[in-house]
Amino acid sequence: MRVKGGTITRKRHKKILKLAKGYRGRRSRIFKIANQSVIKALYDAYIDRRRKKREFRRLWIVRINAALRNYGLSYSKFMGLLRKANIKLNRKVLADLCVNEPKAFEALVNKVK
Repeated sequence: MRVKGGTITRKRHKKILKLAKGYRGRRSRIFKIANQSVIKALYDAYIDRRRKKREFRRLWIVRINAALRNYGLSYSKFMGLLRKANIKLNRKVLADLCVNEPKAFEALVNKVK
């Protein structure tokens, strides 16, 4: 007897087409094309979740460096001074300080100088 996989295939297709909702043209309606688009989109999303972390770190470094230039310091020298002073603050916190709490950041810079 032949086994038909109609319900399972339909469920699989519907799952992909649901993920492809909002895509333009045949990408949202034809399973084969939608499947390719969804696979690529999920692959890119996976990569970008990692890339986002890198981009934020770069942004924090740029912000810290820009704030330090007012005090005559460079980012690399400042990070070295922080390490020597045994102050363990990550770049996210330092960037937040220099944007939202400039007085606290200035106190920190004066402490490590």
